[in-house]
Amino acid sequence: MLSDLSLLERLKEIKSTDRMPTLFIGHGSPMNAIEDNKYRRSWVKLGNLLPKPKAILSISAHWITHGTTKVTAMEKPKTIHDFGGFPDELFQQQYPAPGSPELANTTIGKVSSTDILPDFEWGLDHGTWSVLLPMYPKADIPIYQLSIDYSKPFQYHYDLGLQLRSLREKGVLILGSGNIVHNLSSLRYDATPYDWALEFDSKITSFIDNGNHQGVIDFQNLGSIARMAHPTYDHFIPLLYILALQEKNEGVYYFNESFDLGSLSMRSLVIS
Repeated sequence: MLSDLSLLERLKEIKSTDRMPTLFIGHGSPMNAIEDNKYRRSWVKLGNLLPKPKAILSISAHWITHGTTKVTAMEKPKTIHDFGGFPDELFQQQYPAPGSPELANTTIGKVSSTDILPDFEWGLDHGTWSVLLPMYPKADIPIYQLSIDYSKPFQYHYDLGLQLRSLREKGVLILGSGNIVHNLSSLRYDATPYDWALEFDSKITSFIDNGNHQGVIDFQNLGSIARMAHPTYDHFIPLLYILALQEKNEGVYYFNESFDLGSLSMRSLVIS
């Protein structure tokens, strides 16, 4: 269940607003898409409480490009099973949501700082569909994805996010899917969070609460705890896009404020 009563109250309020909220979801294991656990249950509840979007733009940790930023522009994106070693039931999952070539082109037109290319090959990776399957099980909302150009500095991603703000006024729900702490080499099954993981999660949360987005962008300045929290940066970068979308009059509301397997922060947030 969503843990923050103020979030529940806020979600009821935004039913009548024109601007769509924006989300960062700590997605963790792809098994969360089908297991009956607290994370999946929170996503189900979130989908029931949010205003229904006209479309969803997902920025997933699992679509990495190098030297270019792309946006999916096909009519029917495929479901990508980009993982291994999981039960067959997970590989059988399909999420046949339509794409949105029109909004893909609109998104390309809104960005002046770089060239974004349309993509007709990718689809919906598990960073996207594993969250949306519980949230919107009917798969009747158009979905398109924006890739993460891993060759670019962190400021680039935040600045690109700034240029996407007006999409929210068009009924687009922008979703960032990753994890605030993500170290797969340090997973442990007693689930007790590491001290460095707790400290990093707390520091980033403090930056967000204080409106210090630059502190989040410059997270590497946190030194060793940043290196432990993110041996690679793919799961952190989506957060930068979502923070860039925050308007001055908007609050941040957290849910799933816990750790999974010791080194995965499942902390998630709604900005509205």
